[in-house]
Amino acid sequence: MKLRTSITHNHSDDSKPINDPSPTLKLLSIILLSGLPKHYGTQRPFQPPAADLPGKPHVPEWVPPPVTQQKENFAELTSIDLSLLDSDDPAVVDDLIKQVKRAIREDGFLFLENYGISLEQLHRQFAIAQYLYNNISEEDKERLLFSPETGVWSGYKHPYGFKRAKGPADGIQQFNWYKSDWDNLSERVPTCLLPFMDEIEAFCNYLTKSVNRRLLTLFSRVLELPDNYLWDNVQSHGSPTGEGYFRHALFRPVKKETEEASKGNRRIPTQVLAHSDFGLTTQLFSVPVSCLQIWGRDEQWYYVPYRPGALVINIGDTLEIVSGGHFKATLHRVFKPPADQLHLERLSLVLFNSSVGDLQMGPAMESPLIQREGCVDEQGVYREFKKRMDKVGKVPTNKEWREIQIATCADPTDSSRNRVGVHQAIIDGKVMHQREYMGVKVVLPV
Repeated sequence: MKLRTSITHNHSDDSKPINDPSPTLKLLSIILLSGLPKHYGTQRPFQPPAADLPGKPHVPEWVPPPVTQQKENFAELTSIDLSLLDSDDPAVVDDLIKQVKRAIREDGFLFLENYGISLEQLHRQFAIAQYLYNNISEEDKERLLFSPETGVWSGYKHPYGFKRAKGPADGIQQFNWYKSDWDNLSERVPTCLLPFMDEIEAFCNYLTKSVNRRLLTLFSRVLELPDNYLWDNVQSHGSPTGEGYFRHALFRPVKKETEEASKGNRRIPTQVLAHSDFGLTTQLFSVPVSCLQIWGRDEQWYYVPYRPGALVINIGDTLEIVSGGHFKATLHRVFKPPADQLHLERLSLVLFNSSVGDLQMGPAMESPLIQREGCVDEQGVYREFKKRMDKVGKVPTNKEWREIQIATCADPTDSSRNRVGVHQAIIDGKVMHQREYMGVKVVLPV
């Protein structure tokens, strides 16, 4: 299936494709106003608005919690120095592309360093997130309460499961920003955060329009396509997070009854237990409390180690499909931390990048890599999408794919669904979580 290079949208001018000159000029205007460079090939450091402008309350510093001293199974992930993309030495850039290719084929996860945001600037964003959970009013929690049944996480998530109606306590609070929220900040943001929205918006703009754009340049080169291919044809635009979303999350220590009900699993979920992210790329900032685990090729869980200041990047379903299975959307989960961190809170910042919503997801057959080596259907969502495509000739759009999973997600404490015969099945002697979304089967380890 050939990826469309002229993607139309459902708005008042349906005949205008995404690569029409007018939207391009608008995009350039937005980026110039945000202080980002005209030339995307060169990295410019992040320059946030001042933290001490008149009217901004004092924000206590965020102090990173201590790193675990326990000996656990930690993943050995590749670390990518994004600044090397600017090297004048072609050999350095070629080696960088090879590193990226190996990491996204084998692990689907990687560390990203030297991407333009300093540790001090990053800790300021964590301090703002900490300020949110210490100061959000009960009125704002109710006013901005999320409704995941609508297919989006927008708003405030209470610490009682992933449905609007409260379930058993899970200790996880979140606040999520989508395009509709960015378009109406005065109504869609907790009052305590309004003085800091200039900083949060600039942060998200930089992550999307500088960091993720350059990351997609690397991925485009792996596919042997023009540098801007994925940015122009797949990445969504139109807000600081495109059609994706930015999240502040706070994980409080697990209560005994929650652990018993969920068998230890804590998650930032689209699936029960393990899941792959349904979008393009996920940018998660590394934190000291070890909870994130990835599923290895040896079918074992590995904690992702802490690397101060680094971004943890993982490949989403969209990129696995667009790459024809050459990129790996790795299964992962948020599990309880090692014993010496069980009493600690885990604060998290994450940006979920999304493709254009009406994109009919399929391999980018223009890729010389795909033309030469073919597609890879050994694992994951691409294999299931291919089965669906071969059978009925139609697969979900990206918007349909992400919204159905959010709207129908089950809590890890939901014992009525998380059992064999409902959402679980015995496959090759192993208990697996099994769901089907719009004719596409998803099978995950329990």
